[in-house]
Amino acid sequence: MDSPAFDLAFEPAYGQAVPVASGVERVTVNNPGPFTFFGTNSYIVGSSSVAVIDPGPEDEAHFQALMAALAGRAVTHIFVSHTHRDHSPLARRLQAATGAVTVGQGPHRPARPLRDGEINPFAESSDLSFVPDITLSDGETLSGDGWALTAVLTPGHTANHAAFALEGQDILFTGDHVMAWSTSIVAPPDGSMADYMASLERLIARDDRLLLPGHGGPVTEPAGFLKALKAHRLGREQAVLARVQAGDTQIAEMVKVIYRDTDPKLHGAAALSVLAHIENLMERGEIAADGPPSLAATYRLL
Repeated sequence: MDSPAFDLAFEPAYGQAVPVASGVERVTVNNPGPFTFFGTNSYIVGSSSVAVIDPGPEDEAHFQALMAALAGRAVTHIFVSHTHRDHSPLARRLQAATGAVTVGQGPHRPARPLRDGEINPFAESSDLSFVPDITLSDGETLSGDGWALTAVLTPGHTANHAAFALEGQDILFTGDHVMAWSTSIVAPPDGSMADYMASLERLIARDDRLLLPGHGGPVTEPAGFLKALKAHRLGREQAVLARVQAGDTQIAEMVKVIYRDTDPKLHGAAALSVLAHIENLMERGEIAADGPPSLAATYRLL
């Protein structure tokens, strides 16, 4: 299955506030990497008093850039899409400097409990100390000076992932759930492919005109992009089933074929994505294993 039309053109403009929509500015952290693209996007929403979405990692240069971009404006709310260390840690320092309240779906938690002997591969990437002052439920709206943001809960990448809809502009801040440059990592036990696909369906049912992700540039034609993203994920699922049908019994074998055109450095993350698909397929009774699903388990078709 072909990938969606990913857009790799992006100018991070580190240290600068870049207008991306009416009353919305983007400041990108200089933390490029295979999972962050050019870096994490923080967004400033509002006019004389504002909300900040995803303040980013604990990074001195980015903190100074945000404070300069705020230019003395009051910050009333700090929204966090999810608790990975490239999104939430700077919330503490920004709150101390501004007095803003922090907002999110909740503290970090896995999508399912760890199994006996299982190690969370992304444990060090998780911000376990972030606890929002305000825990948003699905559909709950908070407002400020010229802005109103509504929580659209989108578990999948993490269990506590949330997108935020900017009311009146048909703009959705999608965090790491949907990005223009790449698919999102869904890695158990923090992530769940079943949850991710259900969240994707939620966004397909919406009518947003613009998606502003946590990394990279905007998604300017959401309807077609989201449907292509869904088709891509379903294609990966079918590829996993095909490899098991062809006789592959372990995830490492499947990855070598399914991700043969992917940089081998990313095969570890790819293996976790395959595991997420397998967990979903096992829940639906299409694949069986010699024990609980894991990277080392042996699989067969039912």
